[in-house]
Amino acid sequence: MNKPIFPSYQELLNEEAVSVPDALRLDTQPNIANDIIATDVWTDRGVFEKEVEHLWPKVWQMVCRETALQKAGDYYVYDIARYSILLVRTESGELKGFHNSCLHRGRALKSGKGTSRELRCPYHGFCWHLDGSFKEAYCDWEFDQAQLAELTLPEVQVTLWGGWVLVNMDLDAPPFEEYASVLSGHFERWTPEDRYVSLHVEKKIACNWKVAMEAFIESYHAIQTHPQILSFTGGDNSQYDVFGDHLSRTITAQGIPNPGQADRYSVEESVEAMTGPGGFERAQELTGLDADTITSRQAIGAVRRDEFAAFMSPEMLATVTDAETMDSILYLVFPNFAPWGGFQSQITYRYRPDGMNPDGCIMDIYLLDGFSTDQPRPADAKTIRLDYDQKYADAEGLGLLGALFDQDAGNLPEVQRGLMASKSRKAITASYQELRIRHFHETLAKYLARTQSAGW
Repeated sequence: MNKPIFPSYQELLNEEAVSVPDALRLDTQPNIANDIIATDVWTDRGVFEKEVEHLWPKVWQMVCRETALQKAGDYYVYDIARYSILLVRTESGELKGFHNSCLHRGRALKSGKGTSRELRCPYHGFCWHLDGSFKEAYCDWEFDQAQLAELTLPEVQVTLWGGWVLVNMDLDAPPFEEYASVLSGHFERWTPEDRYVSLHVEKKIACNWKVAMEAFIESYHAIQTHPQILSFTGGDNSQYDVFGDHLSRTITAQGIPNPGQADRYSVEESVEAMTGPGGFERAQELTGLDADTITSRQAIGAVRRDEFAAFMSPEMLATVTDAETMDSILYLVFPNFAPWGGFQSQITYRYRPDGMNPDGCIMDIYLLDGFSTDQPRPADAKTIRLDYDQKYADAEGLGLLGALFDQDAGNLPEVQRGLMASKSRKAITASYQELRIRHFHETLAKYLARTQSAGW
């Protein structure tokens, strides 16, 4: 069957009134071999255990916002699979990360987050300074003094990017800037570090962590799964990019109907689906354009820029493209950190196995919003935790997004069940719209093929 002719994302950018940033003008046109993927990568415990040994200790992972560790003694614990990392703000103001395990008998030193003047084991009282150096032990005469003096907590690499704290357990791993390819350059104007967490939802989902992640690196599912967004989401126009082994993205145009259904919706319907009632009229007032000449993307862009004026300078506003006010610009830093670009409310995803369960995962959704620089930085929202049987719609603050995420979350356990039931034990992928899935599995295979002693 011949492919229908739809305008490309780059052709949509040609309609912009101001210069488009280079990051959006990049179209890598990746050619990822359309190989069949064995279902074992999602269902086999042996594959999961290889990930535990050869993936998670070797990759950069997002832990939390830097604002969670503001003053000396603040700590934050990050758990993934069998690993636990303890992040600490030291007395000197440095961020350090340690393996969260007492060097005496192994008890976890901390859980959750909080503030402490020292890192004391709650079991037998072995104690370390905030910088990881050994402080004291009860009945220290029971131990070799030279041995005690050498009990420095083992460290992990820690770095900051975009206001996020990231760690890598491999002390020999390349720096994050190198690992993440062009990410920093692309986000230079979108500055996630200048935003606060307006919402954080953490939900358990009954599927392998990769099944959850893969739902958010393709737009192919939107027509069947999210029919309510077709009036304003051009999923068929989506552009897919790959930047080296560890970075990929999808850009999906918003503010236009999906091309396959374009004749079903008016400009006003597309606009008000994104801006709410009265948005179309408001856009005409802001632009001076009448209903017959204004495009849906012009209208939404005008309304959004008017909203951005609360936290953005007039000089910066003048450079903001319509695309940056509305489009889904979704990156994935391999394997599980997914920040959105643009100036709208920036969504960030993270996906982790639920402990050592290969058939359960934890998905985090963060919303980052701007604020006026002449006002104090708003406090980050408290985490809302949802169990397997709870819905995103139960999370206050998600609004209409809750229904969208519930549609995805409804699919994912059934995907897991179907993969386990597969007779062929194989999965096929669309040549273009699902190429990021194949790219991910190509990189994953490189990690799983290594031995513990092998380098990259």
